[in-house]
Amino acid sequence: MQKISAFEKADRTKGFKEQGLNGNIYWAYQYSQEAGSELLNFGENIEKGDIEEIVKFCREQGLKEFTISSGFSGLIKTLEAFEKLGCKMNGLTRIPIRFVNYETGEHYTAAAIKMSL
Repeated sequence: MQKISAFEKADRTKGFKEQGLNGNIYWAYQYSQEAGSELLNFGENIEKGDIEEIVKFCREQGLKEFTISSGFSGLIKTLEAFEKLGCKMNGLTRIPIRFVNYETGEHYTAAAIKMSL
């Protein structure tokens, strides 16, 4: 996935909000980079208050797709909120995750919902 300068320059000794960053998006970016994923993947719980910010961020960065691999409770309501903001579910896919099989050296994969903006 493309490098995002705001996250690459983030100061980990300071809070995210202090730097104008969203922690949920930051960790999704970091974990996606570690995994070598082509798409930004949200593998953790997405808070209701983060949904608009995620969509805005993706549009500002020119990201046309992202994935959600977390099966957290409330996922259906979250997907509905994304749809209300113009996002569409675009099927299921498999994505690499940051954890590595030490016997093979390959990243494990997880099922994910592909979202399109």
